[in-house]
Formats: sequence, C-alpha cells, structure tokens
Amino acid sequence: MEANRGQGGIQRLLAAEQEAQRIVNVARNAKMARLKQAKEEAEKDIAEFRAQMEREFQKKVAESSGDSGANVKRLEQETEAKISHLKLEADRISPDVVHMLLKYVTTVKN
Repeated sequence: MEANRGQGGIQRLLAAEQEAQRIVNVARNAKMARLKQAKEEAEKDIAEFRAQMEREFQKKVAESSGDSGANVKRLEQETEAKISHLKLEADRISPDVVHMLLKYVTTVKN
C-alpha cells in the first residue's frame, strides 16, 4: 500500500509538472504574440510618421520653390535700389573728389 501511495504521488508530481509546462508554454506564446503585435504597431506608426514628415518636407519645398521667383525679383529690386543710391552718392561727391585730386596734383611740396 505504501508503494501504491508513493506511485500515486509521483504520478501527481508528473501531472503537476506537465501542467506547469503547459502554463509556461501558453504564457510564452502569449508573450510572443504580444511582441509581434507591438512590432507591427510600431512599424505602422513609423510609416505614418515618415509619410507625415515627407508631406511636410514636400510642402516646404513647394513653398520655397514657389517663392524662388519672388525672392529673385525682390533681390533684383534691392540691388537696383542700392546701385541707384551709390550712383547718386558718387554724383554728389564727385566734384569734391576732383577738386581734392587737382589740389594734390598741382601743389608742389619742397
């Protein structure tokens, strides 16, 4: 009888071990499924973020390209205004410069 009880204890131990292994396998499979799901969600988020950044980049490029002609025109106008200003200043001081040069050229120093 004692041998029978020992045998029954071993059987229960084996059954408990198998049940524990089954629980571990279920948990491992659930973990793997969750990791796979998390990876898929992350890839989806990355793709959405990349698409959003690309749209914003293309928008900025389009805006800056569209303004390129306006920028060139603005720069040309600014350049013309500066050239006109320099010509006016040159015309204004030209007689003084000529007078100063003539003074230095015609003055003899001993």
